[in-house]
Amino acid sequence: MISYCLPYPGKVVSPLTFFTFMEELSELLQLRHQKLEAWRQLGIDPFGSAYPDALTTKEVIDGFEENKTVRIAGRLVSIRDMGKSVFAHIQDQYGKFQIYANKQSLGDDVFAYWKLLDIGDFIGGEGTLFTSKSGEKTLKLSSLRLLSKSLRPIPSQWYGLSDVEARYRQRYVDMIVSEDARKTLLLRSRIVREVRNFFEARGFNEVETPMMQAVAGGAAAQPFVTHHNALNIDLFLRIAPELYLKRLLVGGMGKIFELNRNFRNEGISRKHNPEFTMLEAYWAFADFEMMAQLVEELITTVAEKVMGTLVVGPTQIDLTRPWPRKKYNDCITDVAGADWFQLTPEGRRAKAAELGVEIGPDLVDFEVTNQVYEKLVEAKQKNPLFVTHLPKELVPLARQNTEDSSVVDVYELIMAGQEISPGYSELNNPIVQRERLLEQSGGEKMDLDEDFLAALEYGMPPAGGIGIGIDRLAMVLTGAESIRDVLLFPLLKPKA
Repeated sequence: MISYCLPYPGKVVSPLTFFTFMEELSELLQLRHQKLEAWRQLGIDPFGSAYPDALTTKEVIDGFEENKTVRIAGRLVSIRDMGKSVFAHIQDQYGKFQIYANKQSLGDDVFAYWKLLDIGDFIGGEGTLFTSKSGEKTLKLSSLRLLSKSLRPIPSQWYGLSDVEARYRQRYVDMIVSEDARKTLLLRSRIVREVRNFFEARGFNEVETPMMQAVAGGAAAQPFVTHHNALNIDLFLRIAPELYLKRLLVGGMGKIFELNRNFRNEGISRKHNPEFTMLEAYWAFADFEMMAQLVEELITTVAEKVMGTLVVGPTQIDLTRPWPRKKYNDCITDVAGADWFQLTPEGRRAKAAELGVEIGPDLVDFEVTNQVYEKLVEAKQKNPLFVTHLPKELVPLARQNTEDSSVVDVYELIMAGQEISPGYSELNNPIVQRERLLEQSGGEKMDLDEDFLAALEYGMPPAGGIGIGIDRLAMVLTGAESIRDVLLFPLLKPKA
């Protein structure tokens, strides 16, 4: 059977559906194509050329002076045709700016171009600045040029994009019609830049480690698998950069960080995307307490520089320092009762059920406790809290506490109902590290990263390490409800 492609990426349909669709859209599309041809007949390339020295809308506003001559370029997003004069708005990544033209300023021939322009076209213009009678800063055009013709109608402020999934599938359209979406995604870029500036200002060196690895390590997660044809070996997209970064500590680098992409072949939710951005940083001769201070300073610094406040989001999360610390076991007894750790494993399961926490049949005892923690502590925490001294079974790469061998020297920073950052006093004992990894892998020696263990045997300095989910941090600071709102192109199931 013959199939046809609709004018949307990847949409293949039957002939009947194709011709029905084209019939419905033909009037709008044909009109724009007719205008396209009209531009060509005028000898004007409808997909234009460079337009040098054009200012952004922000630059025009910041440097606004009456009667100043400037050039501007952007997407046409509104037209108010008054016959002999036109008011319009162009838009770029910073916002909108009003432009004005009449026959006298442009001349009859160029003024006639307005009849060929559509909402969505990119245009450029030069002229003088003035303030309109309504008090709006405006550019009176003395020249006008088409820079790129839009052949598909742009939805008008969410009309046609009210479907949330459509916003994520057609992010480019979402950014055109939604100032909030555009602002959030630009704020994310600024957050990443300020994170990088923070570490560089404190003497940390940015490094890059492999994204394809022979052994998936550094976290407990399901990896994506790929195959390298030339070497005829399977490789894994990294689930974490930790083991390679620690190799660099062995090699003599004392303060390092990496802003990296990680991949985990697991579920998708409001807080999870299979591909995500993580910061990891390591500091030789530091410990988890020093790393907690560092991450507290990092997040508050970024919040003040990017958001201009320490009270962020619609729920008014208060980032004011200092942030409280509380031991993991104390968090558990506060929500599950003082006798929680005196109960039998069966008793803890029964108590969890009473508390409304669903426990799967395959969970071992420490995982039951952690399920209570995630549902009744983490999920309910709004303001920042450092939860410290977690069970060693949960964090196999952290240093064991010297006073209580059942826990490790770690913090877990939680806020806005989710984990934002873990931090460790790193385990640098190769013998204990092998035991921990063997236990985590169920005794399967073949799953161990032997090269990492060999690196530890050469000697790794005592060190503190942190991880920060950049996407989740962006959610907290911008007030986004879903991780998809802070990702340019979140993963979605292809349309049938």
